[in-house]
Amino acid sequence: MSEPELDIQNLKISFSTPRGKLTAVNGISFQLNQGEALALVGESGCGKTVSALSILRLLPEPPAEISSGKILFSGQNLLSLNAKTLQDLRGRSIAMVFQDPMTSLNPVLTIGEQMAETLLRHTTMTRQEALQKSADLLSRVDLPSPKEKLKQYPHQLSGGMRQRVMIAMALTCSPRILIADEPTTALDVLIQAQILELLESLKKETGMSMLIITHDLGVVAEIAQRVLIMYAGEIVESGPAHALLDNPLHPYTRGLIASVPKLGALKKKGARLEEIPGTVPSLDQRPSGCAFHPRCAWAIEKCKTQKPQLREAEGERQWSCHLEPGSL
Repeated sequence: MSEPELDIQNLKISFSTPRGKLTAVNGISFQLNQGEALALVGESGCGKTVSALSILRLLPEPPAEISSGKILFSGQNLLSLNAKTLQDLRGRSIAMVFQDPMTSLNPVLTIGEQMAETLLRHTTMTRQEALQKSADLLSRVDLPSPKEKLKQYPHQLSGGMRQRVMIAMALTCSPRILIADEPTTALDVLIQAQILELLESLKKETGMSMLIITHDLGVVAEIAQRVLIMYAGEIVESGPAHALLDNPLHPYTRGLIASVPKLGALKKKGARLEEIPGTVPSLDQRPSGCAFHPRCAWAIEKCKTQKPQLREAEGERQWSCHLEPGSL
């Protein structure tokens, strides 16, 4: 079996605050395989984006501190690289599509200037060659009139167009890994489908690996081969996408799936959407035992005091729960 493209081992991230040091990511481990689309799923505040930003060392240090763990890429621990080596790697080997393209793009620079910047930094292209390559990339992500778009500013484009620009920018140097943080947030349903189809086709065309950060299980079903379910800074379940969605082992995963609106389910008078009661605990109020137990309908006394360990299940699956599979 080939080496994983990315290997994250026991990653722990905390933040210094007036309330003391608070742990946002509590010892997670996972691998991203070559050519794979891996989804990291959970509610807002569970640590997904913090985990993703740490891969490229984009968290401000301080207040952030990566207190333990390794992030291995091509045999290198990214946590031990100096600033210049990291700059050479960002955009070239590992690229990222950020959550909000409007705030990620520079409002006072044209699209062409921003796209060419990456190519001029990482290649020996002339400015003219970089602009031509940028136009080719915009055409590749199905943006009409690409040369005209290079002359425009971010505010002149729609949300869907800006997201396509972000994807094109991420692809400028043909990265081996693409990290997409909520790539369809704030887009209408039609544009969401187009962006997902675009990402899937680009993955097949280039052979790159993708780490997709999302809370939308529809995105997971559409594009991911494997899924990691994250809660309160920890991975609580993982496995092949279709197996996990068809038969969730953890109560939290079951709650996420149950809360997805189903066509026709609300036609009955008085019918309500299912929901997980409560909210993700704040960093300074993590419950004892299983972090999910205050919100869990299946919680037993043991859940309140003993933290469950991540266990192996059939079919390359893992879950952390005191209850056995099939008991939910």
